Amino acid sequence: MRTLCREISYNIPFALRINRGKLSLEGIAEKSVEFGAEKVMIIERWKFGLGKIQFFSVKPEGLKRIPPTIYVRNAKFRRKLAGEIMKGRRIKSIAVVASPQENFAAKKLEKALSDFFALPVLSLKEAINREFDAAMQVKINPQKGLNITFILLPELVEVGPQIIVSHAVWS
Repeated sequence: MRTLCREISYNIPFALRINRGKLSLEGIAEKSVEFGAEKVMIIERWKFGLGKIQFFSVKPEGLKRIPPTIYVRNAKFRRKLAGEIMKGRRIKSIAVVASPQENFAAKKLEKALSDFFALPVLSLKEAINREFDAAMQVKINPQKGLNITFILLPELVEVGPQIIVSHAVWS
């Protein structure tokens, strides 16, 4: 779980990673205000597995949940996918790359991630032409469902984490 958090924070520019420990949601809201954060993503264990990902906006009265809640089936990490390619390299800009497959669930998740992280949704060619360092992409895996992947640009190398989504809850 900590590896997943660390790798997501590597890939999202200006993301700040904090270990929650035993902090309540109210405690997280206070810390978020302290750091000047407008949004919070919480990754936690769920049924002894890797976890679920929840999104929140920081309001004066506390945290307000933003759909979806993403349940993670599994993840593959940078050390398995990219090896040494990322050594010493920082990601300074990232875009959401539109999935090549026409799938309602993938498009809906793409839009939610784009809105939450304030990232543009572009074609792969546009992302390379506009010189983004990396891309986040929601793909359809016929056996496993949705995958959220991170791709290094312009090399087109998947750098991880690859998040295998069990399901997303939108209400």
